Amino acid sequence: MKLVSTPNAPTPAGHYSQAVVHGGLVFVAGQLGINPKDPKAPPGSIEAQTEQTLRNLEAILIAAGSGLDQVLSVTVYVSDIELWGAVNQVYVRMMGSHKPARAVVPVKDLHYGYQVEIQATAAVGSG
Repeated sequence: MKLVSTPNAPTPAGHYSQAVVHGGLVFVAGQLGINPKDPKAPPGSIEAQTEQTLRNLEAILIAAGSGLDQVLSVTVYVSDIELWGAVNQVYVRMMGSHKPARAVVPVKDLHYGYQVEIQATAAVGSG
């Protein structure tokens, strides 16, 4: 088992790793749209939050020897299902033709006022 840490994504605020690699898979902890270069900046629009969240996910995947194109499964937590259309537009743009399995879970609140959080499992290395 290998713990993954990169300065190119937000530092965990609790007792967890950005990701764990085991058995050819990388398990990425839920990511918010926190900019690792300015972590105290307030959340932006839902589109900006979604893009930053996916950029954080991508940075962690790269540090783990993977990438967005190796994602197998994604869980998207959104604080208001009415935001889903805007989240999905950014998701489609950033994921391109790659379509991993996905669940969308509406939740009441997320940390620090963010409106979207994304957790993923991906393959390590070439698929």
